[in-house]
Amino acid sequence: MLLAVDVGNTQTHVGLFRVEGPLEHWRIHTARTATADELAMVLSALLELRDLRLADVDAVIVSCVVPDLSQAYDQMRLRYLGGRGALVGPSMRTGMPIRIDNPRELGADRLANAVSAYDRVGGACIAVDFGTAVNYDVVSAQGEYLGGVIAPGIEISLEALSQRAAALPKVSLGPPRAAIGRGTLEAIQSGVVFGYAGQVDGLLGRLREELGEEATAIATGGFAAAIVPHCDQVDEVDDLLTLRGLRLIWERNEDP
Repeated sequence: MLLAVDVGNTQTHVGLFRVEGPLEHWRIHTARTATADELAMVLSALLELRDLRLADVDAVIVSCVVPDLSQAYDQMRLRYLGGRGALVGPSMRTGMPIRIDNPRELGADRLANAVSAYDRVGGACIAVDFGTAVNYDVVSAQGEYLGGVIAPGIEISLEALSQRAAALPKVSLGPPRAAIGRGTLEAIQSGVVFGYAGQVDGLLGRLREELGEEATAIATGGFAAAIVPHCDQVDEVDDLLTLRGLRLIWERNEDP
């Protein structure tokens, strides 16, 4: 079995794969100061929910945007999994040419999304990941990573609004009753949900225009469920898009 771990700034998404496909997945809070031992404890607790142990795992592949945790996950891999696994980095084979100015700038999660989306579609595609940031990653019909867009995430926007505007409360993200809010909470919900939906549709339209061809848009990430129902330009939702990409990258780097 393979553990795929996507470590974001806010959430960590953990997936367990067998040969035939995904078995289980979990979303947990990203603890930025966690040690290798603490990470092993958390992963062991998740596996116990399926009556499994860390020793049952054959390997782990990790994408991480938190530098301190990259080292902790590497230490955990070495100590508890006998070194079986890897952290996604520039030296790994992905099967996808990267056509940006500095390929080393590309985040491992964004690369995994692009690899996964192209494998799913087999043609031009755009992955939209609703995480701490909203990432748009564009892949050509020939399977080349062309670049993308990074926009402030939903949670960041909500926190900034409540911190900078003393009279405005922090609200939970829920479906707006209407675009015209009848109170402050409804007005904020409308601004966030419909505002981000408009951003997604607008950016996808621009990206497709620049690409010059039809491209399938696939959404993923913890906040996708709140925004995508109000979007017109998103074609599919795949909650496991990043994890599937990590699995593909692992398979492309296994010794023959």
